[in-house]
Amino acid sequence: MNRKLRIGIVGVGHFGKNHVRSLTNSKYELTGFYDIDKATSDQVEKEFGVPQFPSYDALLKQVDVIDVVVPTVSHFEVAEKAVLNGKHVFIEKPVTSTLEEALKLKELAEIHQVKIQVGHIERFNPAFTAIRNLIKDPKFIELHRLGQFHPRNKDVPVVLDLQIHDIDIILNIIQSEPAEIHTSGVNIISDSPDITNSRVRFKNGCVVNMTSSRISMKQMRKLRLFQPHAYISIDFLEKKAEIVQVDDITGKEVDDPFALIMDLGEGKPKKQIFFEKPEVKPVNAMVEELHSFYDAIINNTTPEVSIEDGYEALKLAFKIIESMNSEILL
Repeated sequence: MNRKLRIGIVGVGHFGKNHVRSLTNSKYELTGFYDIDKATSDQVEKEFGVPQFPSYDALLKQVDVIDVVVPTVSHFEVAEKAVLNGKHVFIEKPVTSTLEEALKLKELAEIHQVKIQVGHIERFNPAFTAIRNLIKDPKFIELHRLGQFHPRNKDVPVVLDLQIHDIDIILNIIQSEPAEIHTSGVNIISDSPDITNSRVRFKNGCVVNMTSSRISMKQMRKLRLFQPHAYISIDFLEKKAEIVQVDDITGKEVDDPFALIMDLGEGKPKKQIFFEKPEVKPVNAMVEELHSFYDAIINNTTPEVSIEDGYEALKLAFKIIESMNSEILL
């Protein structure tokens, strides 16, 4: 029987409440939470029946794991204190405000022998996990992540707010260094860009085109991927996936009278097109990522989304911001 890990949440605002829901009746023992806003704390304690602590220090003494869901500007301060006290840390994306902070956190985690996982939740989206092992050597990837405007996110560029989800996904898929970046962005409502389009060419030849917006009329989170002999699409929002594969049929018998056959002309092999919609299990991605971290701690393995992953996503995000309305050759 797995032992319980005591976990405490720091920050129970809009997104923090989702963590409270996910950790209730989970593998963890949800010990309690701390938030600087007393009114919010009282409301969450009443709604979920989870005790609030009078201070962060008081919460730290009672847990094995700290779940950091405060604004990004405070990520490092909260996480550093947890690590210095020997606590494992789950930290929402982006990992920190600066690359220097992320590197410092990584060094401290190694010194104090604790684990850190970054909350890039789309890695655990069931539509993505259903097809991840089918992605082989992609040549072109297109992503759209569109959302409606919310005032709480207006203090950061949309690259760090939304596009960083897709940045983590492509770095996980491509496993190569970026070679060229070109980004355009427009400020519509905020002081920082609300909509951006980024084109990234990687050293292995793959080209990625990402569009992110937080001023759209409707939500969209889609990926379209092209690789030799296959097209893959993922709808992260609807949790659906589709695969179209092409195979040579020269010298093969095709028994299906409804098979889709392409004749490319004399001297060229005929090709058959296969359509597949893999089964996507109805799972809660946030619960999955938190449970994944639990397993990494218990089994002493590397977290699925390590602090190194969080650092690399943040590094590319900053390069994309730097390239706004210009081109960077790396």
